[in-house]
Amino acid sequence: MTISKEILDELLQGVERPEDLLGDARLMKELKVKLMERMLGAELTAHLGYEEGKDAPARQTNRRNGTSGKVLKGQDGEMPIAVPRDRDGSFEPELVKKGQTRIDGMDDKIVGLYAAGLSVRDIRAHLEEVYGLKVSPDLISRVTDAVLDEVREWQSRALDRMYPIVIFDALRVKIRDADSRTVKNKAVYVALGVTRDGSREVLGLWIAENEGAKFWLSVMNELRNRGLQDVLIAVVDGLKGFPDAITAAFPEAMVQTCIVHLVRHSLNFCSWKDRKAVAADLRQIYSAPTADMAEAELDTFEGKWAGKYASIAPAWRRAWAEVVPFFAFDPAIRKIIYTTNAIESLNRVIRKSTKTRGSFPTDDAATKLIYLAIRNFEKDGRNVREWFAARNQFAIMFGERFDA
Repeated sequence: MTISKEILDELLQGVERPEDLLGDARLMKELKVKLMERMLGAELTAHLGYEEGKDAPARQTNRRNGTSGKVLKGQDGEMPIAVPRDRDGSFEPELVKKGQTRIDGMDDKIVGLYAAGLSVRDIRAHLEEVYGLKVSPDLISRVTDAVLDEVREWQSRALDRMYPIVIFDALRVKIRDADSRTVKNKAVYVALGVTRDGSREVLGLWIAENEGAKFWLSVMNELRNRGLQDVLIAVVDGLKGFPDAITAAFPEAMVQTCIVHLVRHSLNFCSWKDRKAVAADLRQIYSAPTADMAEAELDTFEGKWAGKYASIAPAWRRAWAEVVPFFAFDPAIRKIIYTTNAIESLNRVIRKSTKTRGSFPTDDAATKLIYLAIRNFEKDGRNVREWFAARNQFAIMFGERFDA
């Protein structure tokens, strides 16, 4: 629909400054109110079956019954509107529903601010400063709590039958304990799957104070109940009880220690001046063509560094059973596993959202924010790099399991 020049000229009569158009008592705000009232009137006309100012159909008792005032809150601030009524109270407007107090996607704005890591107090201050809206903490909590319904639906959605790679990782967040009222460090566990076509998909998130075989078995059973039947390679960073749990749920899965985390853990024992040299020697281990050659490189590393950093080589030997599978893979698959770009980029998005929070009042509060960060991560939709070559190797190595 095109607005004629004549109508625009009439509307803009008396508008001399930008604030006359966009200020608090601005034309655009008034026009929006009038349009909404006109549309509400049209809804009531459709409901009653006769035009305003005309007679109602014969024997129809329900008629127009004036208006009631309502104040809506939106990006234009507070907007008082007159909502038409009918006598028997059966009119249910669609444009502004009964009980509705917000418009213009204000809920989306609140959720967006929450996703950016703002606290309830910060959101209130932002809405008042930018939009002139005074909203209660309860209203903000109710809006953000609606995200939990979305989380429950997301966490219970059906999964693919098979994922070539699933990376399990953990981050630490501070959450206030409901019983003791003290702030505790809790782990947020995330499972990131790589699908057959190379796309990244977060399978779920779990918050727990303690981990172990029992916890991980419950996670594995949850994934199975959602349709997951096979994991070809499970990449994990020394999570307690994990190997036993995944072997029980997915007996054919290859458990692979995350090489990047193992290297980083090793470097934590090194002085800054030695880190570059130690990292270069560790690279000789995980870039070796075969497991036997890698073990020989580990012996060489230990002979060189045991006197200065005695704990590094034993740590690799303790994890060796979960390191060895790595050497059976083609370089294309190895690169996906040891670069961990996918999980690192996910963690970066989550940390960006949580870094402004000293602590969370509840597990649900942390879950809401982390889920919103994951939702933003998945909107990116990028596939794992160089997946085509890796996919061919998966098809050769795993045969029917990959093609099923």
